[in-house]
Amino acid sequence: MELLGPKDWKEFLQSPIAVLMIGKNGCQACEIWTDQLETFQIPSGVRIGKILLDTPGLGRFKIDQPWVAQIDVLPFNAIYVNGEIKKQWAGGGIDRLQNRLNRFI
Repeated sequence: MELLGPKDWKEFLQSPIAVLMIGKNGCQACEIWTDQLETFQIPSGVRIGKILLDTPGLGRFKIDQPWVAQIDVLPFNAIYVNGEIKKQWAGGGIDRLQNRLNRFI
């Protein structure tokens, strides 16, 4: 899993298939989901990245992705295909992730 910051989030989202996990520092559910994602067998051609919303310098991300302001449950996930958001959901679960990814791989 890639930890994304102000300099690399935009390039990441332009990937052919990118799974973005959104969390915050100190979020226990986010840490549990991160641990599960780190053991996930990532399919070929898929990138998985994580943005911590309380990381300084992510103002441009929040402006370019206005839907982020509506998130009320963390962790939150989104699948991007070539820069276009295709699927969003709250919470974790490897089975849920795999089912959603199967639509795009």
